Amino acid sequence: MFHIVGHGLWSVAAIFLVAAVVIAFAGTKLARIADALADRTGMGEIIAGALFVGASTSLPGEMTSITTAAQGAPSIAIGNALGGLTVQTMFLAVADLAYRRANLEHAAASVTGLAQGVLLVTMLTIPLIASVYPAVTVWGVHPASLLIVLSYGFGLRLLSRIQRQPMWHPVKTEETRPSLSKDERGPGSISTQSLWVRFAAYALVTAACGYAIGEAAIWIVANTGFSESIVGTVLAAVANSLPELVTAIAAVRIGAVNLAVGDVIGGNAFEVLFLSAADLFQSGSIYHFFTPSDQATALIAILMTGVLLLGMLRREKAGIARIGFESALVLLLYVCSVGLVFLAP
Repeated sequence: MFHIVGHGLWSVAAIFLVAAVVIAFAGTKLARIADALADRTGMGEIIAGALFVGASTSLPGEMTSITTAAQGAPSIAIGNALGGLTVQTMFLAVADLAYRRANLEHAAASVTGLAQGVLLVTMLTIPLIASVYPAVTVWGVHPASLLIVLSYGFGLRLLSRIQRQPMWHPVKTEETRPSLSKDERGPGSISTQSLWVRFAAYALVTAACGYAIGEAAIWIVANTGFSESIVGTVLAAVANSLPELVTAIAAVRIGAVNLAVGDVIGGNAFEVLFLSAADLFQSGSIYHFFTPSDQATALIAILMTGVLLLGMLRREKAGIARIGFESALVLLLYVCSVGLVFLAP
């Protein structure tokens, strides 16, 4: 195993930046391949898309949370998961700035997008509740971790049903963009076997870089004045979430607005699953290590998701800087969340 020992600040910073750049490049490639595989599995677009695309782009972040929890740095693991939620939601607002035709939430409003947001809020309340009660473990795992996984599985099943038999539809306007067909969304000329090989290769690369981010984060905490919460919530979370930013901007530039919104909101659920994964490797309940700063970050993530859902329901065509009120408010909320992390004692 690779450990950062005996390195100076500039060497560690270089390792962190190189890993982040590789995550952005390889993670974006991985997301496109995963999306193509999702279309070929026959599992259904929502379930396959959430499992393949969400899991693939979340690999570096999951590796960071697992390795830091296993090495006795639970606050980095928690901050990485919760910070990923806020930064990836903020990335949708950045993608909205890149989509000049209309407000992104207006163009991409869908019943599945709303359902994904509600599922995320529901899942995120579970670790928050667990964090305010005494630590309880069964065979070394908190019951909340199992409940999070079960909630996600139930949510995927519900999303699949909603997609097949929606009970309502958003009003179509001239700015509404349809979902792209599978031939438009991924490499259709490559064989499925070749896609699996590429998927495995890029997955290994992003996972290795996620491990490097975790090791660099531990070094930064040990050798600088930054706290675990700051390093996890801001530095590690941003680095591991770069594939979502690149994918979202690329998607809106080709008009695939539903793909941009669905992959980010749906993929955010994997950030909550990071906590369950980290709990398996943490000695004792990981929720016992939640700080008030972590709880505030989680609550802001819920608030940001709620604002996006309201934006999809309101469907404002254009507002400040040709983005909707929700994108402007999400950007402001993210700045506030980062500020609160730095101000926390």
